[in-house]
Amino acid sequence: MKIKCVAIDDEPLALELLTKFIQQTAFLDLVGKFSNAIEALGFINQNEVQLVFMDIQMPDLSGMELARILDGKKNSDKTRIIFCTAYHQFAIEGYKVDALDYLLKPYSYEDFLNAATKAYQYFDRILNQESTKPALESSTQPEYIFLKVEYQLVKVMLRDITHVEAYKDYVKVHLKSKPNPVLSLTSMKNMEELLPSDKFMRVHRSFIVALDHIDSVTKNVIQIGNQQIAVGDNYKDQFLEFLSRWIS
Repeated sequence: MKIKCVAIDDEPLALELLTKFIQQTAFLDLVGKFSNAIEALGFINQNEVQLVFMDIQMPDLSGMELARILDGKKNSDKTRIIFCTAYHQFAIEGYKVDALDYLLKPYSYEDFLNAATKAYQYFDRILNQESTKPALESSTQPEYIFLKVEYQLVKVMLRDITHVEAYKDYVKVHLKSKPNPVLSLTSMKNMEELLPSDKFMRVHRSFIVALDHIDSVTKNVIQIGNQQIAVGDNYKDQFLEFLSRWIS
């Protein structure tokens, strides 16, 4: 699988480095590079672009403004963003528009590759969900995810996650192997997309649960270890449908 991507940065040297990193990554296909976000937007509107690597502070149209435009489109799940910027104070804003990742300049190729791999895992999962071959889906499903924790990416095994809890602009990822949750700067929407739907289910605006870790269900309350999680009204039908398949 090749991911069609564009690079946007008004600084020539930064754009040159970003282009170089994309071209040396086997699963990325560079279909355009731009020093102006307005020109990039016109190209994205006319062509298939899955992934956008871009700076935030640019003249005329900033990267954050372009991200909000793309996030408002009907196919926003088809075009995702990785920010590349020298300003860490934009991190929270970046995750509010569901950016896949946030590269802080100057970044190494290893940093870039970690972010690009996260994008690959996301699009691979989308492709599998659209596939009509369940066997293929299960064979290609990743066993882990990478979470942005402060200024590093932390590898977390899917089987270790018991539930995910919203916490302001962050999420708390509770693990079976650790007493304290991992705090990651991302959104519940992004976590819902990142986690495989056959193993995890959103049951509340503030909670995603690992189905294999559910100990018991009483009325509309899920018990996972010592944690009780109420099933939200908007999620009851989906959860009851799941339960009906297991109740004899």
